[in-house]
Amino acid sequence: MRSRRLKLTFPETLIQEPIIHGVATRFDVVTNIRRADIRENTGWVVLELTGSEQSLDDAQRHLLDLGVRVDDVEAYLE
Repeated sequence: MRSRRLKLTFPETLIQEPIIHGVATRFDVVTNIRRADIRENTGWVVLELTGSEQSLDDAQRHLLDLGVRVDDVEAYLE
């Protein structure tokens, strides 16, 4: 099992959608919200995902396809 920490930034159109739940169930990954700021028109979440490398890649690609901005948090920590 691998882990990946990502910062997800949601556009206004996706704020009310259960995106994180959908990713967890669809791609068999464990999600852990590390930090978040959700407002009426915008929101971001630092999310830790744990699963197989393929599941992590598929989940990240799916988030991008939905229109979520995905940034690798680890890149900011180096």
